[in-house]
Amino acid sequence: MVALSEPTVPLHGYRRAVTPPPSGEHPRGLTVAISREAGARGGSIARRVGRLLGWQVYDQDSLALLSRDDDARRELLADIPAAAAWAERQTATATGRVGGADPGELVKVVFALAARGEVVIVGRGAGVLLPGGSTLNVRVIAPHAERVAYMAQWLRLSGEEAAAELAARDRVRAALHAALTGKAAGDLTQYDLILNSGRLGEAGCADLIVSAIKGKQLAEPPEVPNFDVV
Repeated sequence: MVALSEPTVPLHGYRRAVTPPPSGEHPRGLTVAISREAGARGGSIARRVGRLLGWQVYDQDSLALLSRDDDARRELLADIPAAAAWAERQTATATGRVGGADPGELVKVVFALAARGEVVIVGRGAGVLLPGGSTLNVRVIAPHAERVAYMAQWLRLSGEEAAAELAARDRVRAALHAALTGKAAGDLTQYDLILNSGRLGEAGCADLIVSAIKGKQLAEPPEVPNFDVV
């Protein structure tokens, strides 16, 4: 019998990393990341989820403010040194995941918030940037006609104006998502949960997200197994 100190790598099929991250470096809690089609009411659903869980919600505006404020970002991590180390390590490796692009301040903010945990992040490719073990990655969609009607009512536009605005916002979001993550926003395989707000409504979507996050456990760093081969 030959004892191997390291696991063998399969020649085909699913391969997962067997090297755990440094001990003690991991987020303090889970994160909900919500990607949404324009007009699908993803922001409203995020705020409902935040109220139900008692978690902070960070949208485009609040993320932009944090991106410009180094002191505020440092304050987020000041009292959690182990999680701060995790955030720094994840940010450093983000460059390779997005094809060598500079991850920038926005990505640093996303990892800093995720390190604290118990937050809801809207957009900015957060669900793909963040590790799946500590993130519930949600996509909110809705029928095009309903999205146009919502946009028209919200911005007080005509139907044609609302449709044009909808298309423009979807293009901008898709481009940013691709730039930050290297993936198309419409690739549904990257999400844990896909919700149709046109059928489920805001409350129904929020309830399902809360149920999913309550059923998800924060992943601990995996142990490296030892194998005996006979």
